[in-house]
Amino acid sequence: MNTLETYGIVPISYNIVAESLPNYRSPHDRVSRLAQQGQLIRLKRGVFVVAPEISHQTLSMELIANHIYGPSYVSLESALRYYGLIPERVYVTRSITTKRARNFTTPLGEFEYLTMPANYYSVGIRQLVFEEEYSFLMATPEKAISDLIITTSGLRIQSARAMREYLSEDLRIDFDEHENWDLDILRACIENGRKRRELRFLLEVLQNG
Repeated sequence: MNTLETYGIVPISYNIVAESLPNYRSPHDRVSRLAQQGQLIRLKRGVFVVAPEISHQTLSMELIANHIYGPSYVSLESALRYYGLIPERVYVTRSITTKRARNFTTPLGEFEYLTMPANYYSVGIRQLVFEEEYSFLMATPEKAISDLIITTSGLRIQSARAMREYLSEDLRIDFDEHENWDLDILRACIENGRKRRELRFLLEVLQNG
């Protein structure tokens, strides 16, 4: 079995890869060669993920997003698409962080990180665990919508009716896919976030169904 296969799909640092190559005089050259051969995919300086052809597993963009830049959690359209709440494909994996905003271009796609203050950031994050092999952080559906409203420049919604139209027509949210909204999360977003008026309209819409 290829040694790299044991790492699965969890992103790994250069040091971890180098430690698995003790018999090589120049682990750095060996790591570079593995990347050139396509066995390793370079996500950013010093961070790699094993190619699916070697790990024999499907890569998780959400897991990778958590590892490229953190602390962060996947949110916005990326989370809404993951939950099946919006129909459109998402071509950029978007996350929220407490650090400065960053964008990363990788062989796997684009990763975008938007900044939120710590007190708001900590609301409505869930850890999703898969077969006890890996986990990643993602916004709840309520937090993902709240993040999207707050971070969308120029978005000003003046009524609950306008909010419902925004959700159903602009975002094309499928309310049949998610009926039991956690309104306490949304209330915490209102308390700690920006655009409180718009978030109150969102609360009214989700509360009334």
